[in-house]
Amino acid sequence: MPVRKLFWENPYLTETEAKITSVHDQTITVDQTIAYAFNGGQQSDSGTIGGYEIIEARKDSKEIYYELEPNHSLESGDDVTVKIDWEKRYKLMRLHFAAELVLENVYQNYNHPEKIGANITADKARVDFYWDGNISNIFPELENKVNEMIQSNLEIISAFSDEEKQRRYWEIKGFSRVPCGGTHIKKTGEVGPILLKRRNLGKGKERIEIYLTD
Repeated sequence: MPVRKLFWENPYLTETEAKITSVHDQTITVDQTIAYAFNGGQQSDSGTIGGYEIIEARKDSKEIYYELEPNHSLESGDDVTVKIDWEKRYKLMRLHFAAELVLENVYQNYNHPEKIGANITADKARVDFYWDGNISNIFPELENKVNEMIQSNLEIISAFSDEEKQRRYWEIKGFSRVPCGGTHIKKTGEVGPILLKRRNLGKGKERIEIYLTD
């Protein structure tokens, strides 16, 4: 049975109890977890399992594999505490949704350009597009649209579209419904004010970098 992903049920949890379900050298699995593994451009959480640092978290189908410090003493069947770095997680959640708002506003207001990449870390988020010209020309209007949605503190729905296949989405009523398996804030106001920066990638490719300003 695949790991129960508590980070979907309650992305605000910072600690939970779990049971080790397998151990292969440094790599373990658990029956339930709050530690997100890199997926869809969102960086993995930092944290510990049973007091041992998570070196890497890897998603494979419905399972998550955690690589721990060398020479850990954990065994299958052990009861452990899973903890995450909440400061990092919350920045990831806020920047993730800032990127979602930027992307959807670009799609809806600027002829749905092709997205060619995205990444979310605790320092910044980025979204890359095929774009003819300097994308920063739209920033004044785009920032206003996104910040207006943030200030409106709109409710964000996060749920399964197909629980068996573990497909999820987020939705803001009247704005958009988007497939996404990340960890989401509850309301847009949690993002806080943002700042956009442009980076030219060459050959008709433009990047929007997104920063939190508080």
